[in-house]
Formats: sequence, C-alpha cells, structure tokens
Amino acid sequence: MKCAAVILAGGTGRRMGNKIPKQYIDLNGKPVLYYSLKTFSDAEFIDEIVVVADAEHTDRVQNDIVDLYGFHKISAVVAGGRERYHSVAKGLETLSLDTDYVFIHDGARPFATAYTLERCLHYAKKYRAAVAGVKAKDTIKISDDDSMVQSTPDRGHVWMVQTPQTFEFMLIRDAYRRLLDDEDRLKTAGISVTDDTMVAKMYADVDARLVESTYDNIKITTPEDMELAKIICLNREQETT
Repeated sequence: MKCAAVILAGGTGRRMGNKIPKQYIDLNGKPVLYYSLKTFSDAEFIDEIVVVADAEHTDRVQNDIVDLYGFHKISAVVAGGRERYHSVAKGLETLSLDTDYVFIHDGARPFATAYTLERCLHYAKKYRAAVAGVKAKDTIKISDDDSMVQSTPDRGHVWMVQTPQTFEFMLIRDAYRRLLDDEDRLKTAGISVTDDTMVAKMYADVDARLVESTYDNIKITTPEDMELAKIICLNREQETT
C-alpha cells in the first residue's frame, strides 16, 4: 500500500495584513508550512509528498524549507492554479500513479496530529473517503440573504470541517478531472467548490466519513489565529520536554 500527501501552500494571506504569505510567516523560529510538512514526513505510512505553492514561491519552498530541513519524502514542489481546486488537481496529477491513498492538507494548518492522520487513513480504507473535523461547540444559525434567522440545525450533527481529507487516490483524481471538465457549468450555476469531500460526492457519489480531530488543528488565516498558533506551538513543545 502506498500513501501520499498533497500539501497546499498557495494563497496570499491578505487577511493576515502581512506582505509575507501566511504559510511562510515565522512561528516559533520556523515557517508555518514547516510544521505540516514535518507531521506528514514523520508519518511512517506516508511515502510521497507533493507541495503545491504559488509560482513565485516554488523556489522558496524548495530551498528554504524542503532542502533546509531535509524533507526527503517531498518528490516535487509545483506551481498551483487560480483557485484551490486547480491547485489540488495539479498536486494529484503530480503524484505517482501507483498511489493507493492520498491526504489533501492545507499548509496553513500546522497542528494536525499523527493520530488524526492514522484515523483518517483507517476510515478512508473502509469508506473510500474520510475528513478530519470537530463537532461545533456553538449553536449554528442558518440565515437568508438578509441575515434573518431561518433555521437552527441540531448541533449534535454539525461539524467544523478541517484537513486532512483522505481518499482512494484514483477516486479523487478522477473526480477532480471531471470537475475541471465541468468548470464552466459550475461557474454559470454559481456553485462554489470549497473542499475535497464535495468533489468526491459530486463526481464519484462517495460520502466521506467524518473523523474527530482536535480543536487546535486550526487554519491560520488572521493575526488572531497566529497569536493562538504561538500558544499551541509553545504548549506542544512543553509537552515533549
């Protein structure tokens, strides 16, 4: 069995209010992206990693992160596309064809644990697709276009979805190929593709198994997220000493 990972390191990080994209901002002495790459590199069952970055930053990722920290499982650093789904598709097409399962993960989400990866793989083997997430702590409201409350879903069935999202490789690769072929129709219909499980459902009719992760598996998007990330990073360092 061969497992691989596509790590998404694109995006400008406008909401961070920083000229440096969020995945390269220093977090306790190392770039944010380092932590995701280390988690997947350290996992014994991961054989290959492809990093998808903005075209202007591929050399930076290769030289200042991959080579500097000796991440030998990374087989390629490739330029992504305009939208997230273009970048995912590019990463999938770059992986070795003998891949059995693939993890798709946001490089700006530095705190996924090895245990979460193991559980995602376990359920992907069983259900063909699995996604990390946490149960909603707050009551969720569904609004109309005027921000008026329309309904209140049962909180017990509401999850906040994270990454990694894990799939049979051929299933998700072929689903993304169909998505790209269908791109114009989706745009015309106003349909936004926001995560990989949507693609698996839309083009392979496969429902993903939700896998309970941790609440500190945050995605760094705003300056407030970075402050929280520093605390999480410090706490984890203290736990290992």
